[in-house]
Formats: sequence, structure tokens, C-alpha cells
Amino acid sequence: MRRFLSTQFRVIFFPNVKRPPAMASIFQRNVERWSLSQDASRTRPKRQIQNQCTPQPFRAPARLLYFKSAPMTSTSVTEIVCAHSPDSDDAYMFYGLATKKIRSRLVTFRHVLEDIETLNRKAREGAYELTAISYHAYPYVADKYVLMASGSSIGDGYGPILVSTRPMAPEEIKGKKIAIPGRMTSAYLALKLFEPDFEEVPMPFDKILDAVGDHSVDAGLIIHEGQLTYGRSGFQNVLDLGRWWKNTYDLPLPLGGNVLLRSLPEDVKSECCRLMRESIQYALDHNEESLNYAMQFARDLEPRLAEKFVGMYVNHFTVDCGELVPRAAQKLLDLGFEAGLISEKVTVEFVR
Repeated sequence: MRRFLSTQFRVIFFPNVKRPPAMASIFQRNVERWSLSQDASRTRPKRQIQNQCTPQPFRAPARLLYFKSAPMTSTSVTEIVCAHSPDSDDAYMFYGLATKKIRSRLVTFRHVLEDIETLNRKAREGAYELTAISYHAYPYVADKYVLMASGSSIGDGYGPILVSTRPMAPEEIKGKKIAIPGRMTSAYLALKLFEPDFEEVPMPFDKILDAVGDHSVDAGLIIHEGQLTYGRSGFQNVLDLGRWWKNTYDLPLPLGGNVLLRSLPEDVKSECCRLMRESIQYALDHNEESLNYAMQFARDLEPRLAEKFVGMYVNHFTVDCGELVPRAAQKLLDLGFEAGLISEKVTVEFVR
């Protein structure tokens, strides 16, 4: 008995049974191909091979019995709600995923855009499967989330800037009223480590320069694109926290990162890490088109400054944190705990 398998059916030939004539030509070709492949693998005299390969009249069964093969199993696709802030550096690193340049058969992404302090708060509730957070927030969500090795925003010798309407020495900020972008931001933690004695006034990050300009606060802590534009309106640089941190500890300043729910299956977490890494690398490899996409989130930055800002916070540290970023993050959180600014001591944990 000879068996021929197709992708959909298993066909079994039974001798001495009448066949449907419509199938004769199909199986004639199959028999010819099978006969040729069998004979070609043997070393015999040329004449003998030619004779044996000569097509013979098809003496197939008169009736065919069809058995359906087992259906193919399908892998379920998991939807991941991916939350990040609506600024140009996040838009740049998520470009490959948001535009489906980078795809997966295992997961799909639905993107949610919210400011970083809202994301910090919702992470404490475990609201999203994948979310951007401030490194300062990690001790409060470490029971639910694990850090991703890809996607960190790191200030290497630069970072959040404290500005005022008048020249001011860093030592003068003691006791001053300072606008901050949120108590869970890494910028706020770094400022408290530099000077613990000041009156913080939390507000949305994009309202801080206005508050400084109308003198409702003495100074303002600037994050995002404002780090490059504050000088246009005559504001003065009081303190660059990234530079202070680098000079003091010889480490980059970890500001934001991405986290995954611990409860996700391991294969889903690994796939999310791969996709995040490839999305960032795709953006770096296709810089012009990624920048064009990110410009819609650049808050009126001219292209030259938008490219500079993206380059500050999407770089080799963003592709993979390596060993230096975890060490810097652990230092930041340990200092916060020792100063009484963080209630729980944690060990940073990253997945790839």
C-alpha cells in the first residue's frame, strides 16, 4: 500500500476499487513525480533508469476514501495595553510598535498616552500590562511589576533642570517654593536628595514655566522638552540635576523606564522585551522617519531641537540598560530610602 499525504487530506489507495475519472490526471502526476524521485537516488545504468522512469498507464483504485487530517492548532494572541507619556522621546522609541513596523504572532499592542505622574499612580494599581514609570516609583510597584532592560530614559551628565526668573545659586533654593512635576517623579527625588528643605508645589509638567513666569512659585523643576526651551522666555538655569548627579556619583541619572506585570506568562514577557528592543533599534536605524512621527508630540519644538532632545533620551542605554543603569538605579533608590524619602528598600530587577 502506498500513501500520499497532502496538507489537508490523507489519501489511502485500495486496490481493485473503481476510481473517479476526474482525479486520474492529478494522481497520475503525483505517481510520475514519486517514481522519478525514487529512481534518481539509485545508481543504475542510464538505460535502465530511463526505461523505469517512462510513465506507465495509471492503474489506480476506482474509489478513494478520504480521511481529514488533524486540524492545525492556533496560537492565541495576547493583547498588551502599553501606556507611555505623550512626548517626543517616548513616541520615537515606540514608533516601530505604534506603526506596526515591528510585529509579533504572540502579542498585539494597544497604546495609551498619559502623563508620567498619572502613569506612576496607575502602576500602583496594576492598571496596564506594560507601562512607563519613573524610577522613583519602582519601589511602590515592585510587587506587581518588573523593569524591562529596554526603554529607559537616562540623563548622562544632563537631566531635569531647576529654573527661576532671576539668577540664583543652588544653595539659595533652601526654603523656597518650587513647582514640581509630581512627587513620584525621579526629578523630584533627585532634587530632594540635593536639598531636602523646600516647599514643593505639584502641578502638570507643562504648567510649570507659566507658574514660574507669573511668580506664583520661586522656581520650577523642568522635565521633557522644557529642558531645551526655557531660555527662550528668559528663565535662568539654577541647577542641572543630571550634571550634579554625574559629578557627585559618577553615574548616569535614571529617570524613566518601562515595566511589565509580573503575572504575565514568561513567554509573553520575553516577547514584549524583544519587541521593545527591536522597536527602539528600528527607530535608531530609521532616524528620519521616526523623527517625523515623533514631531507630532514635540510640543512646538523646531526639528533641530526635537532631534537633540530625542538623542538625549533615546540612546544605547535605551536599547539595553546594560550593567551601569541598574547600578545607578539601585544607588538612587538606596539614597532615597536612607534619606527617608522612600518607605521600602527594594532591589531593582530587570528582564530581557
